[in-house]
Amino acid sequence: MPEELVPHWGNYKKLLSFQKAECIYDLTYYFCRNFLRKNDRTVDQMIQAARSGKQILLRVVRRHRLPAKWKSSF
Repeated sequence: MPEELVPHWGNYKKLLSFQKAECIYDLTYYFCRNFLRKNDRTVDQMIQAARSGKQILLRVVRRHRLPAKWKSSF
């Protein structure tokens, strides 16, 4: 039996796609805070979009066990 992509104890932080989403969020946050005006609506939209990408992955992992072929995707 192949090893589960997401073990029952839910170690989603080891998923490559989650690690990439977390990195994208961190870089977006850094860029917005350092290179854009703080009162610009674009800053809030960019940060929220990056956060949403991470949260969507978590919802998918928790509700559905992802197929093993997705292990190295994204």
